[in-house]
Amino acid sequence: MPQARCAVWHKACSPAGARHYTGAMSTDARPERASVRLSSRTIALYAVGSLGTGGYATLPGLVLTYFLTDNLGVAALAAGLIVTVAKIWDVVIDPLIGAASDRQLARTGSRRGLMITGALSLPLFFALTFAVPPSWGPVAAATCVLLAFLATATAFSLFQVPYVALPAELTGSYDERTRLLGWRVVVLTASILLFGAGGPALRDAGADPVAGYLIMGIASGVLIGVGMLIAARTARSDREARAVVPVTSVGVREQYLSGFRALGRSVPFRALLGTFLLQALATGTMLAGAQYVATWVLRSEDAVTFVFIALVAPALLATPAWTEIAQRTGKERAFAVASVLFAGAAASITPAVWTPGVWIYACVAVAGVAYAGLQSLPMAMLPDVISHDERTHGAGHAGTFTGIWTAGETVGFALGATAVSLTLAATGYVSTVAGTETQQPDAAITGIVLSFSILPALLMVASLFVLRGYRLRREDIEQV
Repeated sequence: MPQARCAVWHKACSPAGARHYTGAMSTDARPERASVRLSSRTIALYAVGSLGTGGYATLPGLVLTYFLTDNLGVAALAAGLIVTVAKIWDVVIDPLIGAASDRQLARTGSRRGLMITGALSLPLFFALTFAVPPSWGPVAAATCVLLAFLATATAFSLFQVPYVALPAELTGSYDERTRLLGWRVVVLTASILLFGAGGPALRDAGADPVAGYLIMGIASGVLIGVGMLIAARTARSDREARAVVPVTSVGVREQYLSGFRALGRSVPFRALLGTFLLQALATGTMLAGAQYVATWVLRSEDAVTFVFIALVAPALLATPAWTEIAQRTGKERAFAVASVLFAGAAASITPAVWTPGVWIYACVAVAGVAYAGLQSLPMAMLPDVISHDERTHGAGHAGTFTGIWTAGETVGFALGATAVSLTLAATGYVSTVAGTETQQPDAAITGIVLSFSILPALLMVASLFVLRGYRLRREDIEQV
């Protein structure tokens, strides 16, 4: 064992070190973390970060494509391309940000710097995304939205990648990670409700849709940034971490290769990431299609608020139950149950093609119960994967894992919006500018319903086959 590491090991295992040590060592060198119970303050501060995560993931996915097609007059295919390009940019930069986060941890003992930078810059770019008026014309408007959303995505990744890396460093306990991420998802689901229902309501509060989108963008961006700033406080500064993780200077190519090596050597990571990517694609299609379902199937643009209430209210109540189920049966089994339940709920919406009605809300509510598990359980499994890799390959790679993870999640949600836009384009959806009345062909209505039901159900079923490759169990983590 290298001298520096021996010194830190000695400090961690001494009586004083047991009280004060919080370094980012590999899991095998942190026996006291396996049983530590996280304080309520740490859990609360970390959970508040999901105010930002939920807002950024929900509102653009819900209204951005609709903002482009039905407010700026951008063709559906072009609108989907804009969202996809911005998400591809996320995929490009997330592994680099993950590597930068690991280097910052090694250099300063904390991941906080990148998180604060993202939190301070996101509100401006988020507001600019929805500040484009229809009078600029579809081409100029689409270009400006794309540039603003690219900047927003960059700011969010600066926060999100190190944020996702923190649970593996806060505790080594199998159940405490579930508890930590369970409360995070409680805030996440509340955030989805707040932004998913409150954002469109704020947009529609006035008679002018242009001003409505701008007010929505400003208010939502500020709230997202505040949540991110609060969560950055959990990224504590640990001087000992600098002794464990060496500072290395590597090129861009090597940073990408480190991510591919992480994928190559960790079978649990590949299985969990593949499952989560497919499920992000499934939920992304439902998220992007919700506004269209409200407007053209339920025949009320305001109905999107009730769709989100139906989805998120049950999720708020169900999250503690999924935590309890995971503690009794194991995270992977609870995750599979949640996936099956979501697939069934989504498929049950298909009859809306012929008989639309308020019964759709009941199906969405069942999906909401499952959605709570789909959010909390894989996020609680990711720190286990990181710890498993640390045991055999050493510390200092958490940011690499979370960079790849965040990129995969981004791909899923991006392709969800793309799938909806392709469906709209293929079925003859008619784009309009704000204030213009139009009618949609029957084929477009059918495409909207299928992209909200059958498509996500099939993707969820496919994810279950990938999940079979995840072999980590409670005893694999607790034996550390």
